[in-house]
Amino acid sequence: MLPESKSRGPLAERIAAWSVRHRVTAVIGWFALVAVSVLAGTVLGLDPANSTDPGESGRADRVLDAQSGYVPLQENVLVQPLGKGGSSKKGGSPLTADPEVRSAVEDLTASVRRTPGAVAALRSPLEPGGAGLVSADGRSGLVNVQIAGPDERFRDHYTAIESVVREVAARHPGVRLAQAGDVSLADAVDGGIKDDMKRAEFFSLPLTVAILLVVFGSLIAAGIPLLLAATTVLTAFGLLQVVAHWVPVNSATSSVVLLIGLAVGIDYSLFYLRREREERAAGHGVAEALKITARTSGHVVAVSGLTVMLCLTGLLLTGLDNFRGLTAGTVLVVGLAMVGSVTVLPALLALLGHRVDRARVPWLGRRRTAAGESRFWTAVARVVVRRPLLWGGLAALVLVVLALPAFGMRLQDAAVTDSLPREVPVVDAAIRMQEAFPGSPLPAWVVVWEKRAGALDAPGVRRAVKELRPVSTARVGRIMVARVPLADFGTGEVANRSLEELRAVKAPAALGSLDGLDYAVSGKTAFAYDFTRQITERSPLVIGFVLVLALALLAVSFRSLAVSLVSVLLNLLSLGAAYGVLTWVFQDGHLSTALGFTPYGGVVGWLPLFMFVILFGLSMDYHIFVLSRIRERRAAGVSVRQAVITGIGTSSGVVTSAAVIMTAAFSVFVVLSAIEYKMMGVGLSAAVLIDATVVRGVLLPAAITLLGERSTAPASAPPGEGAGPGLRRGSDVAPRSGQRGG
Repeated sequence: MLPESKSRGPLAERIAAWSVRHRVTAVIGWFALVAVSVLAGTVLGLDPANSTDPGESGRADRVLDAQSGYVPLQENVLVQPLGKGGSSKKGGSPLTADPEVRSAVEDLTASVRRTPGAVAALRSPLEPGGAGLVSADGRSGLVNVQIAGPDERFRDHYTAIESVVREVAARHPGVRLAQAGDVSLADAVDGGIKDDMKRAEFFSLPLTVAILLVVFGSLIAAGIPLLLAATTVLTAFGLLQVVAHWVPVNSATSSVVLLIGLAVGIDYSLFYLRREREERAAGHGVAEALKITARTSGHVVAVSGLTVMLCLTGLLLTGLDNFRGLTAGTVLVVGLAMVGSVTVLPALLALLGHRVDRARVPWLGRRRTAAGESRFWTAVARVVVRRPLLWGGLAALVLVVLALPAFGMRLQDAAVTDSLPREVPVVDAAIRMQEAFPGSPLPAWVVVWEKRAGALDAPGVRRAVKELRPVSTARVGRIMVARVPLADFGTGEVANRSLEELRAVKAPAALGSLDGLDYAVSGKTAFAYDFTRQITERSPLVIGFVLVLALALLAVSFRSLAVSLVSVLLNLLSLGAAYGVLTWVFQDGHLSTALGFTPYGGVVGWLPLFMFVILFGLSMDYHIFVLSRIRERRAAGVSVRQAVITGIGTSSGVVTSAAVIMTAAFSVFVVLSAIEYKMMGVGLSAAVLIDATVVRGVLLPAAITLLGERSTAPASAPPGEGAGPGLRRGSDVAPRSGQRGG
């Protein structure tokens, strides 16, 4: 083999070579980056950017953000007589005539009003103007409390009111006092996310360690991917705190960053480490093994990481602030995992040398430290290439059948009562409140603002606002906010129809003729409605961007339009099947008992598009890795069919291990409480399993066999996994077709 200049090698190889030569500097530099990133978010103390809602909700949001005063948030307390055993009392006197209930309401209103400075306004069903706070059946009452500001005192005031409600409830055991509103429901969601994150950490770490021990059979080897993944996630979290000063980042982003960071960090390490082991097992020294690994698996990791990152930028085309933060977080963590895999990872392997295989696990160590060809997947590939049209057609038919439920998918964000279990007290209170007072837990916000100074002071304004039958109103400077209950406070069809009626009919009829004023309708239901509508409108643009980008990247990597088109088509098939599983399980309600959720007739609005973008990038890991192994065999001079059989067999170990680890990371979210996380866990796990088995094991070899020389011509092999200068036809570095590899 002729010597090659450093400038001719792939960039990933040159970076890895530098890291191996300066291994101590590379390792210290990586951990310095981790430390600086973690400290940066805390030391800089930057204020986070606020997000703006889409559509009409966004108009109201911008108006509210522009004013400097505090808009009071609202809490409601449901009052109902209790029967034996704590159940709702049936029959009996109306609420206003029940002495026990009247006593509880009077005690509650008096106690809350005595709380120093905590109440901006309070309405009671027993006071003048409170007839609308008595339910239609007369058995329930609603006490409405507006929490006083300013912003820096608001949390103290809320805590004081919450404490008073508990104390009054304890003094009246025969009456139900159930609190739900803006703050309590938001706190329930935040608390659920924190608990879910702790549960995810509790399950994910031991599960990942166990799988890595089985895969590598050595404590040291298993610890390296875990170390890279953990430091990658920590660094991403630290940098994300800095980025959040300019880009809005919500609570869901942290969960997704953890999920994706663990998956890609371990996967990229796995690709690298298994190939390095294979080359050492083939007789190469540590330095030469790392050089070949950098040229092959290092190149695959770099191409795959860039593909994932570029695909993720498609989410920016939605124009949604929520996706800006999500994109920033996932691009950061994938980019860091990629950089770590070609810098600190080869440096660590160079430092450890053969010692990476020490501390072997009994019964596993001797078998796992040497990579091997999978007998099962080799046999499957051999059967498929004999009759590629038959087996490829059957596999495609299976995926099409799995995808059928997706044609009935309905995008609908989960309301708090859909997302969290009813065992959460505030969720139970909101459900009971909705039954007695539809829409009252989280009413719509009708925001009215002055275009001309003094317009809100006109005598007809308050009369016009009252026509909307608000449960409360608040005036702050040049803005008035009316809280108008919808038919449902959730995100379903009933709530959406009520919102459309408020926006298109009721609000224009009441407010449209007022001079010098403008208005917009926002709130939780309105936000979900506008969010889903914008996603639906922008999805074709995002999907088109990702498809064209993936096609171009694959064409550049493999210099074959046929391979690019086939890979994109296979990705679409596996995604369609995953969408079908997601719809069948969650929208149609199958497996609800086993997975611990209550179906609400829809799929979370942001999830399908997020799955499309992230999985289109991640699935390139497997396709690029397997296709590169097949081309490597063709570069060694074997036939197309034998190259497919050997490439599938030798790549199956690392691909299967990567799929198991990624599925384990995703499936942890199935055990969490929020239905959004359960959907994400099931959807991503199903997609990875389908891609790693049906697509990689059957459809891909069938397609490559049918394409023949158009897919694997050695002359056009790219500088990737097995096509670098040392892996051309006749190279003494190219693994022979009979040589085993992972």
